[in-house]
Amino acid sequence: MYILTDRLYYKEDISLDSDTKQIVFTHIKNPEIIEWLTNNNFPESFLEDIHNEDQSITFEQSKNFKLIILKYFTQDEESELLYNDENVALIITDNKFIFLSKNEHIIKNVISHLYRRYEIRDSLEYITYSVIDIMVDHTMGVVDKIDDKLEAIEDEIFSETIDEQNIQKELYFARRTLNRITKLSVQSNDAVNKVYNHFPISVRQKLKYEFIDLKEHLSFLINESKTYLDRTGYLQNLLMGFLSNRMNQAMQRLAAISLIFLPLTFIVGNYGMNFKHMPELEWQYGYFIIWGSNILIAWLIFRWLKKHKWI
Repeated sequence: MYILTDRLYYKEDISLDSDTKQIVFTHIKNPEIIEWLTNNNFPESFLEDIHNEDQSITFEQSKNFKLIILKYFTQDEESELLYNDENVALIITDNKFIFLSKNEHIIKNVISHLYRRYEIRDSLEYITYSVIDIMVDHTMGVVDKIDDKLEAIEDEIFSETIDEQNIQKELYFARRTLNRITKLSVQSNDAVNKVYNHFPISVRQKLKYEFIDLKEHLSFLINESKTYLDRTGYLQNLLMGFLSNRMNQAMQRLAAISLIFLPLTFIVGNYGMNFKHMPELEWQYGYFIIWGSNILIAWLIFRWLKKHKWI
């Protein structure tokens, strides 16, 4: 469990004091936190939402608690372009900010970024903004990584050694991640609006520009993820067109080779007929003449094909 006061503390157990301002980051199933929430009349429906892995992004408020469920993207081991979204819960009271996640990496990452920005005088509302902003910045970083990878894929498509199956797989994972980011960013934008609108008027006035900036980041994230989603479709079409063009070139070369040997096959077919009287059979140099004719015809056809860039 991490607690942020005058500095960052890590403790195996900690007692939550109802009268003290505390900022806590811990596991979503921490029994001490669950017990404290239950003892302080935390709604049962809120607890169910926290533990429901399929819970969508939401903002809920009771008399003493605000609950925000958001999504944090973590990289899947299968591919660097595949990201999974995991639930995080933000619980805000008059003097408590509690961040819950089942992933220790998420907790460490968010608390480390918050610690760099944290000042003792920060209000819990500002802490709420800061944590959401950190998560949005993380998602923007994911989109930037995908953008860099898509540029590398575009270069790979035009390379000599192209792994079609691998590129198709990576584009599929990129589309899957970007589609998820777009959808969840829209939901996050709605949740942020609700969070801001439920703050007291004095707090809204104080944090007005911070939340405007946050919503601009979310709008930018939505637009960027949609743009890169379209780009994956363009790259898929580019890959298919490139492979189709290579196939056409291969077929063109095969047709050119066939065209070279077609008249030679005709000549050979004529001399393969079993007629008794064939004048050329009596020629002393007939064999060499036919060979010379074949070579000349093949060379002339080859030059014509070369001139028209068929081979």
